[in-house]
Formats: sequence, C-alpha cells, structure tokens
Amino acid sequence: MSTESPKPVRRITVPQIAARKGGDPIVALTSYHAHTAAIVDRHAEVILVGDSLGMVMHGMESTVGVPLDLMIMHGKAVVRGTRRALVVVDMPFGSYEESPGVAFRNAAKVMKETRCGAVKLEGGARMAETIRFLTERGIPVMAHIGLTPQSSHVMGGFKTQGRDETSWPAHEADAQAVAEAGAFAVVLEGMVEPLAARITRQVAIPTIGIGASVDCDGQILVLEDMLGLNPRPPRFVKVYGQLGGMIEAAVQSYAADVRARSFPTDSEVYR
Repeated sequence: MSTESPKPVRRITVPQIAARKGGDPIVALTSYHAHTAAIVDRHAEVILVGDSLGMVMHGMESTVGVPLDLMIMHGKAVVRGTRRALVVVDMPFGSYEESPGVAFRNAAKVMKETRCGAVKLEGGARMAETIRFLTERGIPVMAHIGLTPQSSHVMGGFKTQGRDETSWPAHEADAQAVAEAGAFAVVLEGMVEPLAARITRQVAIPTIGIGASVDCDGQILVLEDMLGLNPRPPRFVKVYGQLGGMIEAAVQSYAADVRARSFPTDSEVYR
C-alpha cells in the first residue's frame, strides 16, 4: 500500500495561459460565487469574476453601476471556491480610467483582498499606458477590446464591432497596443468573425473570444447564459443546459408540497 500523499493541486499561472498561444484552446467561464466556481474550476483554465455580475446577480441595467467593493466581495468568494483555475477579476467602471496611478491603487487592492491571479480592464490603445504601468509593477492584466460594455453609453448600446471593414485597422491597432503594453491575453467581444480571426493571427498573446471567432485561442461565456438562466441570451451564446426551467419546476413542486402540508414529512423533521 502506497504511503505517498497526493500531490497538491497547483493553480494555473499567468505565464501558463500566455504560453497557450496557438496551442490547446483555453476554456474560460465567468463565476460570481463559491459553489459554481468550484464546479467550473474542475473544467476551465480561467475563471473571470466579470462585472457582468451587476446585471446577472444584481439586476442592474448595465455594468456601469458596479462598485469596486462588490467586485472584491464576489472575487473573494470565487477564490475561496477554487483550487486550480486562474481567477481574473474585472476592474469596474471608474476604477482605472482616471490615471495609471489610480488604476494601480485599485488593482492592488483587488489582488490583495481577493488573492486573485490577475485583473481585466477594458480599452485598447487608450489604455496601453495604464496596462504597461500595472504590468511593470507586478499586476498581470488581461485586456478587453471590441465591444466594451462599460462604454455602451458611448457606443449607443451593445453593438457588434467590425461590420464596417474601414474600422478594422483601429481594432487591430488596439490589439497590438495592449499586447505590446504587456497584457498576457486579450478578450475579443462582439466582433465579426473574420476580424477576430485576423487579430488572433496578428498578436503574440492569446485571444479569448466571446461572440467572436472559433479561431480565437480560447472562448469565454457568462455561466448563467450558457446554463439557460437568461431568458434572452445574446446570439453568440450556445445554451448547454436549461436550468431556468428546472429551477422553476423545483420551486413549483416545493410550493405545492407546502400548501398541501406534505412537506416536511417524518424524514425531514427531528424527533
């Protein structure tokens, strides 16, 4: 009988994700709390604590109203629920745009308090200086270009990017700028397929697609979208489960049992 103790599970690191460029596809999903994070942790390389939690978990109309403390609270929960995946926490609107110094102070707070492995911020060339400032000071950054939800008011809503081919050079420049500034990966969101595929071939860092191209180096979805909890998921979402209907059926059965006084039974009470 072997007396060897099992090897400890080691977290996936930022350099390991960066090294996946052009290799095995990177599996990424969002999670906002410990119990779903523990499930996702067994199958994904990256778990994003996205500011989408404002809409998914708290009923906000957009991500703009999400405060930093809320991201930290959910980030702590996800880190506590995981052992293996690289946990990345979104920097919410207003926490990094003012200056590189402000961005560093808030990003350092996120990493210290959540113990996550990296942060993500939106913006291309305009955020390159901030990305460089953070990475030079020890904060790994995942970039995010294309459809950037925090800028939805400026964009006039959640609009697909790159439909006009004359806009492609600007998106390509954004991708090159964040890669050269030190981002270890970049999310391409809501981007026409040929542009996303083109950017993936051009940049030296992994691209993570969401509503982009199968040619991206990885893919990410909002967990609740792919589980069927969103009654109106975006077009780019493939629904892998129908938990919404299952949850409603369970709640309906519970309510019927309570009203019929058939719950709790002898097996569910203490004697």
